[in-house]
Amino acid sequence: MAKEIPDLVAEARAGTGKGAARQARREGKVPGIVYGDGKEPAPIQIEFNSLLTKLRAGRFMSTLWNLKVEGQDDVRVVCRGVQRDVVKDLPTHIDFMRLHRNTRVNLFIHVNFENHDAAPGLKRGGTLVVVRPEVELVVTASDIPDHITVDLTGKQIGDTIHIEDVALPAGVKPTIDRNFVIANIAAPSGLRSADNEEAAEGEAAEA
Repeated sequence: MAKEIPDLVAEARAGTGKGAARQARREGKVPGIVYGDGKEPAPIQIEFNSLLTKLRAGRFMSTLWNLKVEGQDDVRVVCRGVQRDVVKDLPTHIDFMRLHRNTRVNLFIHVNFENHDAAPGLKRGGTLVVVRPEVELVVTASDIPDHITVDLTGKQIGDTIHIEDVALPAGVKPTIDRNFVIANIAAPSGLRSADNEEAAEGEAAEA
């Protein structure tokens, strides 16, 4: 399923430079710039509280946004930088890059785990340990998956799930060129304690 592209509402900003940026901040806006796609950079400004809410919600820089500016065509963008006040840690400037529909871009995509009830290791009391709740993937701007799915069917205690175990959507690939771990099924604490005691007894007997 393709991810629904959320809207990000901005305004065209008159003028550039420090003076125009300060004026935007006095008006409760965060100044920014939109660049790329072979077009001239476009100065914009975004309502401060709206932007701060989105930043605090997380995954802002890994999200493809539909930038809406009154009087202009919507454009798909990704955030490529947020400058912050060094004391207050609040946004003071933001950079966006325009994307074509066919542009390939690196984004972090959420990992869903399904069929927990069909995993013998979990039924025995094992714990699903998620190493990567999100995976950075190379995706096409026009067809960004909402998530990737890990099927836990048949997984036993001690099993490890790697990226190569996951069926990725067509045209999608990881940014990391190795078979990295996404999750594993860990033994329940009681079983681990018993195993540790047995190992200790075995070592004592050998001694």
